Order: sequence, then C-alpha cells, then structure tokens
Amino acid sequence: MECCSIHASWSPGGNVSGTAGRADRTEDGATPGGPHRPDTPAAPRGRGPVVAALMTGMALAALDGTIVSTAVPQIVGDLGGLSVFSWLFSGYLLAVTVTLPVYGKLSDTFGRKPVLIAGIVLFLTGSLLCAAAWSMESLIAFRIVQGLGGGALQGTVQTIAADLYPLKERPRIQARLSTVWAASSVAGPALGGLLAGYADWRWIFLVNLPVGGVALWLIVRHLAEPDRAGARPAAGARPAAGARPGPRARARVDWPGALAIFATGTLLLTALVQGGVAWPWLSAPSLALFAGAAALTAVTVLIERRAAEPIIPGWVWRRRTIAAVNLSLGALGLLMVAPTVFLPTYAQSVLGLGPIAAGFVLSAMTLSWPITAALSNRVYNRIGFRLTAVTGMTLAVLVLLAFPLLPHPGEPWQPALLMLLLGAALGLFQLPLIVGVQSTVPWAERGTTTASVLFCRQVGQSVGAAVFGAVANAVLSTHLTEGGLDDPAALTPAAVDTAVEYVFAGAAAAGALALAVLLTLAPRRFPVLTDDDRTTT
Repeated sequence: MECCSIHASWSPGGNVSGTAGRADRTEDGATPGGPHRPDTPAAPRGRGPVVAALMTGMALAALDGTIVSTAVPQIVGDLGGLSVFSWLFSGYLLAVTVTLPVYGKLSDTFGRKPVLIAGIVLFLTGSLLCAAAWSMESLIAFRIVQGLGGGALQGTVQTIAADLYPLKERPRIQARLSTVWAASSVAGPALGGLLAGYADWRWIFLVNLPVGGVALWLIVRHLAEPDRAGARPAAGARPAAGARPGPRARARVDWPGALAIFATGTLLLTALVQGGVAWPWLSAPSLALFAGAAALTAVTVLIERRAAEPIIPGWVWRRRTIAAVNLSLGALGLLMVAPTVFLPTYAQSVLGLGPIAAGFVLSAMTLSWPITAALSNRVYNRIGFRLTAVTGMTLAVLVLLAFPLLPHPGEPWQPALLMLLLGAALGLFQLPLIVGVQSTVPWAERGTTTASVLFCRQVGQSVGAAVFGAVANAVLSTHLTEGGLDDPAALTPAAVDTAVEYVFAGAAAAGALALAVLLTLAPRRFPVLTDDDRTTT
C-alpha cells in the first residue's frame, strides 16, 4: 500500500517545517516499520457533556435553517411583507456562509471556546429579537443576526469535534453530528408548522432560548481549552500541578480582510440567491452584483496577500489536499440541491403525496447517511481517504443517473429507495474527506481548514440553487399549458417530472466533477500528521 507521509512541526509563525526525529504517519495510524500508534491519548470522561453541547448547537443551527418555511403564512399574515419574505431564508444563509471563514480564523487565533460562546450568545440574542419583531423588515434583520451566530456554531462545532476525538474515533462523533444535522433539517418544517399552527410563530424562535442556554452552560462549565503554547488537552482535563504556560505571541486579527470577505460573499450570494427570482439573470441588478463581487474579490485577494495573519491564508489553496477537499465538497453542495430542493416538489406534484409523506421520501437519505459515515473508518483505514471518497461518489453518481429512469408515474418507494442508496453513498464520500483533511493540519490550522471546507460546501449549495433553478425553469417553460411559471395549475405532472429529471442529471454531472477533482488533484494518500504534530501550537 502506497504511503504519503510527512515530518512536520508547528512553529509560532504558522508554518509547517521539517523536523528530525518525528515518526511518519500513514492514514491507518501506523508508523512505517513500527506498531500502530494512537492518534491522540484517550480522552477523559469529561468530554460527554461537551459532546452533548456540540450536538445541541448543531441542532439549533440546522433547525433554524428550515423551521421558518412552514410558518410563512402565519408570519406574513401577522407582519405583512409578502414580497420580501424569501429573505427570511436568504438572509440567514448569507450570514452563516460569509462568516464561516472569519470564525474559523478566530478560533485558531483565540481558541474554540470563546468563539463558540460568542456564537451561541449571538444566536440566542438574534432568536430573542426575532420573537420580538414588529415588521417583516425587522424580522429579516434579526434573522441575519441569528445567522451571524449560526456561522460560529457550524464551523466551531465541527472543529471541536475533531479536537476531542482521535482519528480512529472521529467518524463516530462526525456521524452523530451528521445525524443531528439531517434529522433537525428534516424535522424543522414539521416543528415550525406545529408551533405556528397550535401556539404562535414567535415560539419558533423562543424555543431556542432554553435549549441554547443549556448548550452554553455545558460549554462554559466543561470545555477545557489548552494553553495556546502547549499541547491540546481533551475536554474536561485539568492542567497539571505546577505547569507553567509558555510564551504567548500577541494575537493579530485581519479585520480589513474579514470585512472584505464578508462584503464579497454578501454580494456574490445575493446575486446567486436572488437572480432569476427577484430579477432576471441579465438584468441590471444581477450584472451590478456580479461585477461588484468580482471587484471585491480582487480587493480581498490584495488585502489577504498583505496581511500578517490573513483570514483565508494562501496555504488553504496551495496545499493539494485541502484544495481538493474544498472543491470536492463545493461540488457536493451543488449536488445536494437536487434531492433537498426538488425531490419534495416531485413527490407532491408527480407522485401525488402530501407534504408530510413527501418529507418522508426525502428523509430516507438521512437514515443511511450516518450509518455508512460511522462505518467509513473501516473502509478508509484499509484503502485510504481518497479512494473511499471516490467509491462513495461513484455510487452516488450511479444513483443520480438512475433517477431519470424511474417510471412515470411511479411508486413512492422507488425514489425513497434511491434516496436510501444516495445517503449511503454520500456517507462514504463526505465524512472521510472531512476527517482526512482535519487530520492533515495541526491544531492551530484546524479551525481555518474546517471553515474553508464548510464555506465551499455552502457556496456550492447557493450556486446549485441558482443553476438548477434556472435549469428547471427553462424546462418547465417549454411544457406550459395556459398559464405561466407562477401558476401552479399550468404545470402538469409530466412537466415537473421532466424538469426534475434534468436537475438530477445535472447533479450527476456535479458528482462527476467531484470525482475528477479527487482523481487529478488529491494525493493518493493524505499526509496525516502525528499526534504531537497536530496538537502542538
């Protein structure tokens, strides 16, 4: 079996440099010519409450991405603002996405704990403000505040999970987080409808307060951070008696870079989210937003190249492994739009199912995804991270290509079975890449690396929504009866079926793109660092 291993040590300047005397490490955790060496020491019992807090935080971030959808009629009936209600979702998505790289860098600079605490506090503050909103405009503004906290929840939770667990145990915690995310995303619309229908829509946001308060208390009480100049202790660990902290370099934050990234992401994602919806793609607003995003991208690159501690360091894209994983998970975000956005419409318009039954068709994917993710370590320990991900995405592409072959009209179990298979395939694809890339960097780079991965996946979802929305509209426009695209009665089941088939074919193309990136850019064996290399700051 071919190995790709490196000698590395973490220097205060943030560079990985060669060091004599360090053991090389392959993906299976063994040193060449020697016995297996654990990735990190066994963690103490104190990490249980921290894991509970991480899962709670992940659930909050996932729920609030979807929980508002079924409560829109009640919210609009109370506050008005039908013409701008879509920003309840877009505003939250924008805030989460553009802040991910900023929080990733901050967690590497100041530690995970203060960033996660600040994120939870900001998220809960936004939730309380949303519950007190007096107009649609104020509710949108407060949803953006929620999203600013949600960005810290998403990125920092994933990073802390990698900090807590050794390489061989990491798929287990990541699978749990994936399960929480998937279940919360699917349960969000149902919970939102129940609260809006039987209580009041403001309770959608108020329920976050006690749940988030518990997560906040657990983090404050149980998460022990390392001395930044020494090795990372596991959760619940206490400093050794007589231990003295080493010298600490003054932390510098690239605030101009953070502002530039925020502005660039806001313009780009606004153009992608609203293009073809609020205005035509080739209209003046779209062209102005894309031009502004391009100009700000150039400004951001210039700022980041001159910054002493850039928010998005150049090494994120210069290192083959990280660049390949970023691009591959961006393609995954693109691919995921097909089942999550278009399958419920297909189930209702083509199969004649109700909203709840349509949700169950999609939820089949969430049953198999965490199972294969949890078992993926048995695969990548044998064949490596890249080949495991390639296997998973190859299966996913075959499943996506099978969707257009379904009979019309078909039975609900047929797309449900495909979603079950798709979830199993993507569990083998995503988790090995996240675990693998987190294991190639030291502690002081892990937050930035994780945030870059999640950022690319989020951008991929935004691009996918725009691209596949345009594809679906183009297909539907050729199958209209008497009305237009805004008239549901004008769209026949056959037209929707054809449009969704094209979307799934496009998703298969996105999967093929991910395969091409992995096969041409990613190294055959990820350069996994030893425990000392990864945890010494």
